[in-house]
Amino acid sequence: MSGATQAAAPGARLYDRAAELAAVARLSARAAAGSGGVLFVTGSPGEGRTSLLARAAHDFPGTAYRVAAPGHRGPWSAARALFTALAPTPAAGRRALRRARDEGGFGPAVAALVAEAEAEAEPAATLRDGTGVEAVRLGAVGRSPAGRPRPVLICVDDLHLWDAHSRAALAATWREAPGTGSRRPSPVGWLVSAARHHRFPGVQGAETVRLGRLTTAGARALLGDLCPAPPPTPPVVDRLLDEAAGHPGVLAAAVRRLSAAQLTGTAPLPRPAVDEAVLAEVYGGLLDRLPSASRRLLATVAVLALAGRTEVGGPSTGTYGRGGGAGAFPTGGRGARTSADPLEGLVTDGLLCRRDGVLGFHDTFLGRAALASARPTWPARPREAPDTTPRAGNAAAPPVAGAAAPEAAPVVPGAVTSTAPAPDGPTLATAGAASETAPTATGSASRTALARGAGHRADRLGPSAAVRSLSPLVRGRAQLVRGLAALAGGPVMDAHEALLQAAELLRGRAPVEASDARFLAMEAAWAGGDVAGCLAALDGGEEVPGAERDFAEGLSAALTVRLDEARTTLARVVARDGAADDARLLLRAGSAALVLGDTAAAARVHARALARARAERRTALLPRALEQLAYAELRAGRHSRAERTAREGLRAAEATGQHNVAAHQHAVLALVASVSGDGSAVSEHAGRALATAGPHGLVQAATLAEWALARAELGRGLAAQAAARLVPLVRPGPRGGHFALRMLAVPCFVEAAVAAGRTAEAREAADEYGAWAALGVDGPAPAQLARCRALLSDGEGPGYWFGEAVRRHDGCGNDFERARTLLAYGTWLRRRRRPGAARGPLRDALVTFERAAAGGWAEHARSELRATGGASAGASADAAAPRELTPQQQRIARLVARGATNQEVADHLSLSPRTVDHHLRGVFVRLGIRSRVELPGVVGRWDAEREARVER
Repeated sequence: MSGATQAAAPGARLYDRAAELAAVARLSARAAAGSGGVLFVTGSPGEGRTSLLARAAHDFPGTAYRVAAPGHRGPWSAARALFTALAPTPAAGRRALRRARDEGGFGPAVAALVAEAEAEAEPAATLRDGTGVEAVRLGAVGRSPAGRPRPVLICVDDLHLWDAHSRAALAATWREAPGTGSRRPSPVGWLVSAARHHRFPGVQGAETVRLGRLTTAGARALLGDLCPAPPPTPPVVDRLLDEAAGHPGVLAAAVRRLSAAQLTGTAPLPRPAVDEAVLAEVYGGLLDRLPSASRRLLATVAVLALAGRTEVGGPSTGTYGRGGGAGAFPTGGRGARTSADPLEGLVTDGLLCRRDGVLGFHDTFLGRAALASARPTWPARPREAPDTTPRAGNAAAPPVAGAAAPEAAPVVPGAVTSTAPAPDGPTLATAGAASETAPTATGSASRTALARGAGHRADRLGPSAAVRSLSPLVRGRAQLVRGLAALAGGPVMDAHEALLQAAELLRGRAPVEASDARFLAMEAAWAGGDVAGCLAALDGGEEVPGAERDFAEGLSAALTVRLDEARTTLARVVARDGAADDARLLLRAGSAALVLGDTAAAARVHARALARARAERRTALLPRALEQLAYAELRAGRHSRAERTAREGLRAAEATGQHNVAAHQHAVLALVASVSGDGSAVSEHAGRALATAGPHGLVQAATLAEWALARAELGRGLAAQAAARLVPLVRPGPRGGHFALRMLAVPCFVEAAVAAGRTAEAREAADEYGAWAALGVDGPAPAQLARCRALLSDGEGPGYWFGEAVRRHDGCGNDFERARTLLAYGTWLRRRRRPGAARGPLRDALVTFERAAAGGWAEHARSELRATGGASAGASADAAAPRELTPQQQRIARLVARGATNQEVADHLSLSPRTVDHHLRGVFVRLGIRSRVELPGVVGRWDAEREARVER
């Protein structure tokens, strides 16, 4: 198992495991029937996974093997252990291993070994223990009385400790196993255990059971088995059951540490009975196998969780289990960055849980063990140096409650290592800016929170005064933890405040972390649409490194409309960081390019950032990189690419619990669907984006989602409704849309408002848009401004402005917006009764929309083109049109073009008239024509073009 707890003896009684034993019985029945299958068992350390496997192997009616993880994790080491257990001879095991490595799966090799063992028919149980591997063969081998192969159960323990090669081969074997979709009969059943944080492979038909805590009755019965004679006294029993909280491994470890005198009540129990040593015995194996950064992060979250409602760098309304999440604390230097990667990995693996942007532990004992396992001890602040660190907002904050440490500072609950009082026990402490440390605590039992009162249940631990006496460095890191968690899945302005407080507390103590906290606070304020919050975060002062000062100063200049200064500094960011290899610097450079309006450069740089994040396996950064790339592709008018990227980003964000990123991806997908004309997809994605954006204050995602809904309504001809939805988005002020998106939505609003008769509002918005377009911060803006002028002009004025818009579009690179202008131009020409002149712009618009997968806009252009009349109304009615039709449709089109009726076509092709009618309707749609009378001209042009190609 993950910890050092002892497994129950084979056949020992298990308590409160009826559902798990029933699942094992179902697997055994399938194996006995020859269909086999896979059963996964998962649980926290000490919850009895190994005991369940031992009981299953003991009770199995056929042949059972138990294979534990080897002591090392070299390639194929676990596979070697498996075949050593299964093979009747060492030579057979080596042959099976070679076969499994060659085939990439264990199925044929296991089947061969089972058959060979049956042939030898060994009658007795044997024990093999080699290379630190437990391999137990139980039961008689041979054939059942009916002559069928005797069923086999293979119990694989601690799959998470197996090497990657062996796990992959096992997964391939299970996917081919009977009961999981394969039709090959086999008597082999697989019972597989792994720690709770391990993700099992997807196996069709596999069942998964999760072990949990014991009931009070079950824990009492287990305690009776652990202490048969002399039995513990009732007060001792109540104390142990209360502190163990139904955890069988913790209860067993606590009992093992007590003497007979303590169990019978003649000697006092340690306070607490479940202390650091007990938790280290149960959880030490799991924690020791985690990277140091993840262990430090767990300890930091444990400080926040155990703090409860205590202040940690600022007021908190949290309860037990509320905290935050951050990455590894840096050790100093350029490359040591605060990263969310360990956080997201711990959340994804299930070691931490995140609800509404707040982190906590699924298993409270794990939090206490993580806190206790942080090795360095940190001396508390001297009482003569109270905390006067200023808080965010550049205002000095009063000292934190309890800042003056007592002679022996109290300790964090649950972090006690000694059962005897110490005169001056070790206390909480701080480390330097370059120290790789996390909060820990040890101390006198008589001074702990656990020593007070009768309640010792893990989930009733109260706040500790020691947390209030933490140093500014520790409190700053705790706020960084809390802010990152809220930024990923909680209210973004809460994240902004926490991160600003972290930056102030870390100022001068950990400058790199302080700088990162400020940039993260800026991201939170940007997502929340708060310009003042962005400026407050960017005012980083002296701790911002020189390499990043250009980005901070350039963005501040852009937000305060000092565009000449912004262009100079942000251009340097794009040129310098755009050639970097650091994924975070690349994302920053891409953001600078977007602020400058260079969407092509933004998409290119963000694509490089995504490639770096993938190459470095930065799972936590991947959703953010995909989010920014999807938005850049959307701004560039590449809707197909934006959709593909956003879908991948949505999957990555949901997998890592980054709900705020997922909301933004839903908004991007809603905008893409508004282009393709899929109204149901627009409603679905926009609704999901708004459901998160509202409570979390995601103004940017909400603006994109509302914009998508308005564009979908405009496409359906609901101009008045679209205009009403867009009005709040384009108006300035706190109740308006996002400050960076407000002007981008104006052209859509002008189009809807003109169609709805709200000309005065459209003209006012267009005037403001004209002033903004003159600033040169958006490439397509001058062309779209000309389109707005055309829509608002009278007489022959639109003709001039449409021509000017098309000319300006040719230099901005956004083909989708150019096609929208051509569509509006062609529509105006048609309504002026100039169909011949209208066909050219409408054809160009249709082709562009089709290339951009803008199905809704393409259908609009196609209908306008048909309205101009003539056989040339379809964009597909050219020489390439035959390729747009299926062979059956081409035959029908040629027959109808020759004058055949539907009945005649049906008789000729042995079809029903209804089928012919269905195909003919499809021909009309694909060719963009309205009736069968236009088919002769279309087919004639096909033949003429074909003859011309032959002559050439």
